[in-house]
Amino acid sequence: MDAIRFTWMFVIPLIASPVVYLAGRLGTHATTLKGRSWLVRGLALLAVLAAWVPFVVTAQRLAASSGGQLEFAVESVWLRADALSLLLAAMVLVLGTLVILFSGPYMAGEVGEEKFYAMLLAMMGMMIGLGCAGDLFNLWVWFEGMAVSSYLLVSFYREQAASLEAGMKYLVQSATGSVLVLMGIALVLANTGNLDLQVLHNHDYAQSANQLALHAAAALFIIGFGVKAALVPLHTWLPDAHSQAPSGISAMLSGVVIEVGLIAMLRALGAVTFSADWRILLLGFGALNILFGNLMALRQTLVKRLLAYSSLSHIGYILLGLGVALYDGGSLGAQGAMFHLFNHMLMKGLAFLAVGALMYGLYLQNGSHKALAVSDLAGAAQKYPWVALTLSIAVLGLGGLPPLAGFMSKWQIFVGGFQTQNGWIMALMVFMAFNSVLSLAYYAPLINLMYRKAPSEQVLAGKPLPWPVIFPLILLALAVIVFGFAPGLLDWLTVPAAHRLIGMFWN
Repeated sequence: MDAIRFTWMFVIPLIASPVVYLAGRLGTHATTLKGRSWLVRGLALLAVLAAWVPFVVTAQRLAASSGGQLEFAVESVWLRADALSLLLAAMVLVLGTLVILFSGPYMAGEVGEEKFYAMLLAMMGMMIGLGCAGDLFNLWVWFEGMAVSSYLLVSFYREQAASLEAGMKYLVQSATGSVLVLMGIALVLANTGNLDLQVLHNHDYAQSANQLALHAAAALFIIGFGVKAALVPLHTWLPDAHSQAPSGISAMLSGVVIEVGLIAMLRALGAVTFSADWRILLLGFGALNILFGNLMALRQTLVKRLLAYSSLSHIGYILLGLGVALYDGGSLGAQGAMFHLFNHMLMKGLAFLAVGALMYGLYLQNGSHKALAVSDLAGAAQKYPWVALTLSIAVLGLGGLPPLAGFMSKWQIFVGGFQTQNGWIMALMVFMAFNSVLSLAYYAPLINLMYRKAPSEQVLAGKPLPWPVIFPLILLALAVIVFGFAPGLLDWLTVPAAHRLIGMFWN
């Protein structure tokens, strides 16, 4: 019975998704349906809060488990919760809870509001389920379920051509990646006769399987999952999708969805590769993502697109930490990568929600869905001091300014790289440090505009913000500060996840 309890982490949101949709749609009178806004958001929030209960139980059971995982089987389908599953579930539930709180006023009165909450719950359930998938095929099924719900959310503003274009670009590229993943799964099944992740990892297929086919499958996994994880040059859907989606969904896409794609890729690679040779590829992708993301962010004039491109560089930092961990099996690089995975969720979620709050005050309450330009931020601190403060904390944390959380996780990766005593890896660490400083070239002007410039016309015409919009920003900003001063508070979550990651590649 204890093993079954972890499944409720994703079962509750998945069951609640159609309930929320039906609660907002059953009936005929348009005025009555519109008045149910409070009901659908209340049910969505209740569902997410309920999912926290099995999460806490799962964390306790995993801590007490000698094997480091919980298992549950339905026929031949295995579900397994381990430290990586727990880290992923924590990220989804933390940000998902705050996005639902934030989206109450932000989405109120929007056409299809019940679809928004229903698809958000479905996406959250699918992401947590993906983290618990026990075999390659069902990993792909959960991945597809997450993708379908996210397509609909990216193109939520279907009356806008740019939103539909972003959704279509995301759909085509992600679907292509999914087909490649499925081809890789077929290669693994044909050459090993098994898809169970645990069996594949523990069994030595060096003699019995076609190594070329397994390496081809690994390459397909990197490309297929790499689309969702936004590996350069597979990232081209990301700037449009993040900038056109509702701000709460932009936060989820950048803070969790691309990280889920990365974890899915690692799960698949850990099952079919039997050496650390892929570290070179991860380090290469990491360096490319960091440089390209920073250079593209420097030239952006729209705030959401700037933040979207900066996500590429932060995926690069995580990849460098993973590459360091795979180089020597050391735990510090992996711990830094897992810590930065969580910190990026906090900081980028905060940044997108803060930008969404400004969009709500400057444009949405005035009947416009116009994108927020960098120039619109001028003087925002005079009218929206809490939003300006929290956005400043977010971008300074993303830029790696001590003692915020972003600095601490980057520092762990940096020290882990130097511990290898490998010249090339140490050079990459210096490259990473310089690029972290470079990122301040596009983060710092945002703060300068908000605090030192005269208010723009948009700010002067802006409307007041309700506390349900501001409250999630304050919570996230406090987390960024607290985990910067006391990074050890997250060791119970990130250290086991790092050890689990190393164990996937090093027997």
